[in-house]
Amino acid sequence: MLVFAVPGLLVFLVFHYVPLLGNVIAFKDYQPYLGVRQSPWVGFSNFALIFSGDPEVLNALKNTLVLTVLQVAFVFPAPIVLALVLNSLMYEPIKRFVQSVLYMPHFLSWVIVVAIFQQILGNAGLLNTYLRHKGIEPIEIIGNPDAFRALITSQVIWKDTGWGTILFLAALSRVDQEQYEAASVDGAGPARQMWHVTLPALRPLIILLGILRLGDSLSVGFEQILLQQGAGTEVTEVLDTYVYHHAFQQGEWGISAAVGLVKGVVGLALVLGANKVAHLFGEDGVYRSR
Repeated sequence: MLVFAVPGLLVFLVFHYVPLLGNVIAFKDYQPYLGVRQSPWVGFSNFALIFSGDPEVLNALKNTLVLTVLQVAFVFPAPIVLALVLNSLMYEPIKRFVQSVLYMPHFLSWVIVVAIFQQILGNAGLLNTYLRHKGIEPIEIIGNPDAFRALITSQVIWKDTGWGTILFLAALSRVDQEQYEAASVDGAGPARQMWHVTLPALRPLIILLGILRLGDSLSVGFEQILLQQGAGTEVTEVLDTYVYHHAFQQGEWGISAAVGLVKGVVGLALVLGANKVAHLFGEDGVYRSR
């Protein structure tokens, strides 16, 4: 089993851990033609620019936090609700068919997903074409700053909710059916069975995935958002796109690396803090404390 794990470990080492050494450019005025070693050392100057109240950084941070809150509130619970609905379907062929249909969007790239939404909700899309045909004023959704956050959140729900149910359905399949029978004998209806049997069975998994989600909370979909920045950077610029624009378009590699490093440190702190809270409530979390 350890031999089978070697390829996966090599992937992590080569593509995840070795590149961490590149964070040194966050402390340098990195110039590609000079290289990492020859670029001048600037210490914490790049971090000082980030925390000095730069309006662009503050705007990107604000938009990132708003999208994070929306995704925690609406995207994270969606697979749980869907898993509970699918688990209640007693006719197995229908259940498998619905699962297959709901899994499909996960395998589409964000380029295709964004194109589908534009073809349906865009100014010349299916919805507005139908409204014009009926003599109704078109609804501006694609490119509308006021609708951008709701659009991003709905796209994530449509694309990933079905795939996210896999773990929850697996956990539900392990629940002892005798618990439901005992609850039914005691007079518990479907709602009380879900509250006292189903949700407690899912609680460890919900806590584990919630902790992992916190670690990635400042990453809200780089490719998805970059493809739809026509709504204006005031609402569409997030930390990931800020890093992209300042590094690859403006050549500010040091500042961009500093933003990425801060994101990583904050994510690690959130994971460790949330895991500690989970231990206080008697849950294992991501790892067990000794």
